[in-house]
Amino acid sequence: MKNYFAFLAFVQVALGAAVATVKDVTIDVVNAQLAPDGFSRSTVTANGQYPGPPILVNKGQPLRITMNNKLTDPTMRRSTSLNLDGIFFGSQDVFEEAEPFVNACPVGPNATFVYNVPLGEQTGTFWYHSELSVQYVDGFRGPLIIYDPADPHSTLYDVDDVNTIIQVGDWWQSSTLPLLDNYVATGVVPVSDSGTVNGIGRFQGGPEVPWAVINVQKGRRYRFRIINESARNVFTLSIDNHDMTVIAANGVNTQPLTVQKMDMLAGQRYDVVVAANQAVGNYWFNAPFVGGNPAVNPHQNATLSRAIFRYAGAAKVDPTTPMTLGPADGALVEADLLPLVPTKVLTPDVSMTFNLVVTTGKAQWNINGVSYLSPQTPTLEKVIDGATQAADFNVTENTFILPANKTVEIIFPPTDDDDAHPFHLHGMTMQVIKSMTSNNTNTVNPISRDVVGVGGSGTTIRFKTDSTGPFMFHCHIFWHKFAGLASVQLVDPVDTPKNVQVTPAWEGLCPAYDALPQELQ
Repeated sequence: MKNYFAFLAFVQVALGAAVATVKDVTIDVVNAQLAPDGFSRSTVTANGQYPGPPILVNKGQPLRITMNNKLTDPTMRRSTSLNLDGIFFGSQDVFEEAEPFVNACPVGPNATFVYNVPLGEQTGTFWYHSELSVQYVDGFRGPLIIYDPADPHSTLYDVDDVNTIIQVGDWWQSSTLPLLDNYVATGVVPVSDSGTVNGIGRFQGGPEVPWAVINVQKGRRYRFRIINESARNVFTLSIDNHDMTVIAANGVNTQPLTVQKMDMLAGQRYDVVVAANQAVGNYWFNAPFVGGNPAVNPHQNATLSRAIFRYAGAAKVDPTTPMTLGPADGALVEADLLPLVPTKVLTPDVSMTFNLVVTTGKAQWNINGVSYLSPQTPTLEKVIDGATQAADFNVTENTFILPANKTVEIIFPPTDDDDAHPFHLHGMTMQVIKSMTSNNTNTVNPISRDVVGVGGSGTTIRFKTDSTGPFMFHCHIFWHKFAGLASVQLVDPVDTPKNVQVTPAWEGLCPAYDALPQELQ
């Protein structure tokens, strides 16, 4: 027995060492000629793929990403910046957040930057993308999954692997620079040509590109990790004849909730369990989308945004049922989601109201009358150099100075329309005290997430300022973010320089970027 316990202790130590082993990932940001929807164009990609290769790690496993910028195409931005959407950096590591001109400067062409990412206790479904301007529209986006060996939902599914990651995204056949030029000239947000599922789509009048296929085996239950990697579009997802049971939202476990369809805003993620309990055959995975007036772009046909949900043993043919927009009923209501583990509702110490307004006919959005404009010197660098109060920042930096270890409440008043702006908070999760999907306020057991829809009947969120430093809070419709729909939540600028531990590599980013000619930035 003594030997048994000694062996057990050895195994536990060995397992702990295995979990602690650094996960090394290399991302070469390169231009590649790709045709996700059958139209060939030059793209900006991670390792030549759209979407980029999956980054798969275990809970508590340190992650190190070496990003090599090898961009050469002059028709698109040649600098870049990697963002890990939904991953939270603490006070010491806030510089690794790498939000351009907030936490760091971009990485120029022919340069390398190493991101050291202590994942802490986070688990769930996340994604990565370029955070520079609207560059990820050109293709630089992919999944990041943190597996939990002690997942509390593990009894609900049989399969959870790289093949159960589902990525939906909007796709443009033009590169971002001319799209931005037209947006600035007209104020009309670009409308995508197509929608893609796992990197494959079709457009009206285009070639019949073979559909993406989601393979299942009858009798098994699948945990699908669904990510909306779009820069604008809202996708409505469903699977013909199959229910979906939501078990997580944006990396936070929820009480199981069964639905027939769900709307996903840009940047949102849902984990769902689907039982392969129907007759062996082919079924449509429906992913229609909305995102601007389709008349602006004759290529757009939302019903062509889909994939095949195929059982093992079924013929490799298209489903014989009609291509629909999905069921009429059974939609997910965000306000119905409840946390798996109840958390204490935060009592606000600071309360703010954010009014969102667009300037008609211009590519300009603002929060409380201010349209965000990136400064030349990153916010964090200014703070390290002694900036501590509002007067130390340009008005257009829209910087809100907050105390540490307090609860901040932000109220988004009701609007005249039901359009949802997916607001994303870097660095912290938000308790959704009032969802725009309900008139009710939940001060008992609200869900927490890092992307929430604001608009319609109004939204109220609360978050705890656990980490010091600057954190971006912006609309995840990146065209709107480009047009100023963003702010910086700066937590405790006095103590930030004492807490953050920047590296020489980080300190070298801005001088290197500033020395680049404009065409390489």
